Amino acid sequence: MSEQTENILKNWCELVTKQSAIDWEHLPSLGLYMDQVLTLTEEELAVASIDGVHPITSSMINNYVKDGVLPRPDKKKYSREHLAILYMVCMMKSQLPLPQIAQLMQELKEENSIEMIYGAFIKRQTEELQEVADLAAEADGDRQQLARLAMEMALEANARHLAAVQILKSIEQADAAEKTAEKQAAKEEKKEAKSAKKAAKKAVSESEESA
Repeated sequence: MSEQTENILKNWCELVTKQSAIDWEHLPSLGLYMDQVLTLTEEELAVASIDGVHPITSSMINNYVKDGVLPRPDKKKYSREHLAILYMVCMMKSQLPLPQIAQLMQELKEENSIEMIYGAFIKRQTEELQEVADLAAEADGDRQQLARLAMEMALEANARHLAAVQILKSIEQADAAEKTAEKQAAKEEKKEAKSAKKAAKKAVSESEESA
């Protein structure tokens, strides 16, 4: 392996070890404008950049807002919650399409605050990144070993991606079935009420005739 190639991998492994996501308490409590958000996330998302290309742009952020993945900023300012959600979206978007990320976030927010979700997310993310960085560092520049490791990691990532997609689809299907059942129940209830009203009207009519 060339020295340049080896340095690329070594630098990434060192970056994983030295840099971790900002914890909730240290995220800016005051609202940030777009350019400030991009500056902050450039460093925080460095481990996710490929060939030095920042994984987030202002256009992407605007699209996330339009698509409902990210809440609308307050007077063009992005809060601590915006930053936390943005980080999670950027770290997951290579594995899940945005609609499913939005679905996932909505599901988690039903019983958890963004602070709780973000805290659990960065903890697990840090553990996962450190684990793969350690494995890559242990390969020690052996081309064949690195190639096999890359294949194994790709296969594992693919398996986890497929499982995540199916999990979210099953949740979506369960929600759809529940809504269908609720509509059917409401329809039956309306039908029963109509029948009861008709029967009551008939009973009154028969009573008047017998009188």
